[in-house]
Amino acid sequence: MKEKKLSIRDYLFVGSMLFGLFFGAGNLIFPVNMGQNAGQAIPWATLGLLVTAVGLPFLGVIAMGISGENGVHALASKVNKKYAAIFTILLYLTIGPFFALPRLATTSFTIGLAPFIATTHQKLALAIFSILFFAVAWVFSRKPTKILIYVGKFLNPIFLILLAILLLLTFLHPLGSIHGALIQPAYQENPFITGFTEGYNTLDALASLAFGIIVISTLKNLGVTSAKGIAKDTFKSGIVVVIFMSIIYTALAFAGTTSLGGFKISENGGIALAQLANHYMGISGSLLLALIVIIACLKTGIGLITAFSEATNELFPTIPYKGATVVAAILPALFANVGLNQIIKISLPVLMFLYPLAITLIILTLVEPLIGYRKPVFVWVTGFTLIAALFDALNACPEVITTTGWATQLLALAKHLPFFSLGMGWLVPAIFGFLIGFIFSNVQKKKK
Repeated sequence: MKEKKLSIRDYLFVGSMLFGLFFGAGNLIFPVNMGQNAGQAIPWATLGLLVTAVGLPFLGVIAMGISGENGVHALASKVNKKYAAIFTILLYLTIGPFFALPRLATTSFTIGLAPFIATTHQKLALAIFSILFFAVAWVFSRKPTKILIYVGKFLNPIFLILLAILLLLTFLHPLGSIHGALIQPAYQENPFITGFTEGYNTLDALASLAFGIIVISTLKNLGVTSAKGIAKDTFKSGIVVVIFMSIIYTALAFAGTTSLGGFKISENGGIALAQLANHYMGISGSLLLALIVIIACLKTGIGLITAFSEATNELFPTIPYKGATVVAAILPALFANVGLNQIIKISLPVLMFLYPLAITLIILTLVEPLIGYRKPVFVWVTGFTLIAALFDALNACPEVITTTGWATQLLALAKHLPFFSLGMGWLVPAIFGFLIGFIFSNVQKKKK
C-alpha cells in the first residue's frame, strides 16, 4: 500500500492539535508573570523561556518521531529497564493526576470564574467546577483516535481566535512601556537563565515525550506508516507549533511587562491576565478570559488524560485504557482543590528533578543517529545528571526542608557545581558523563 502524502492542510491540523495539547494552564500564566518580574529585561528572559518552553518540547516530539520507539518507557529503557519504569511512572504522574492536570482545573477556576464568585463560596465552587471540568475532559478522552478532530480542528482554533482578541488589545493600547520597567532581583543578573528555568513550569518538555506518541498515532491514522515518513511529518507539524507558541509567548510576556503601567506585580500571571481583560473590556473582557482559559485548559486536559491512560495501559496491560481514564479524571479533581499557588510550590522541586533527566534523554536520542547507540553514554549521562538533579530539587524545596542540618550540608557541597545557583547544576555533570560514556564505549568496542 502506497504511503499517503500529507497536504499543507493536514500539517496545519496536526500542528494545531499538538499546539492545543501543549498550550494549557502554565503556558498562559507563567509568561505574563515573567513579563511583570523581568521588566525591561524581558527580551532576554523571553528568549530563555522560548528555549525550554518551545525549543525543548519541539526537540522532544522530534526525538520520539525519529526514535522509532512506541513510548517513553521504550525510550528510557536505553538507559536501564528499572530506571525506565521509575522515570516513566514519575513523568506521567507529574504531567497527569498529581500536578499538571489539577493545575488545569485550578487555573481555569482562579482566572475564569473566581472573580464572579464571593470569597466565602469559592472553596465549594472550586470543588464543583473541578468535578465538571474533569467529567467533560474524560468524555472527550475516551476515544483517543478522535483527538485530532476534538482538539486540532475544533477547540484550538476557537481558543486562538479568542486569545488573539485580548492580545491584540494589549499590543495596540499598552498600559505602559517596556523601556524603564523595573527589573526584579531574580532577573537582574542573568534574565536569560531565569527565563530558561521559568520554562520548566510549563511542563512542556516532559509532556513532549508523551504527546509525541499521540502525534505519531495520529500520523499513522492519516496514512503515514514508514519510519522516515513519520519522522519527516512530525518535524513539519512541529514547525507549526514552534511558530504559534513563539508568537503567543512573546505577546503574553509583552502584555505582562506593559501591564506594570497600570497594575502592581501580581502573585501569579492569572491575576494579571484577569486585570488586563477587565481593564480593556470590562465584564465582557472577564467573560472572554474565562472562555479562553477554560478552553485552553480543557484541550490540554484531554491530551494529558489520553497520554496518561495510554501509558498506564502500556506499563500495566491488565488496566484497560478506559479504566485508566477514570483514574486520570478522578484524582486531579480531588487534588485541584489544594489551590493554584500551592500546586505551583509543591511541583517545583519535582520539576527541577525530572526536567534535567528529560532534557538529557531527548538530546541523547537526537544524537544517537550520529554516533550510534552507545549504552555507556546513556548510563553515564543519566547517572551524573540524576545526582545533580537531586541537588537542584533539594534547593527548590521549601525553607522548612532546606534549612535543616542535613540539607544545608548537602547544599553547601552542591554549591561547588558550576551554574548551580542558576538552577542548572546538572549541565556540567551531564557533559562530563557524556565524555566518560563515549570513551568507555570506544574502549569496549576495541576490546571486542
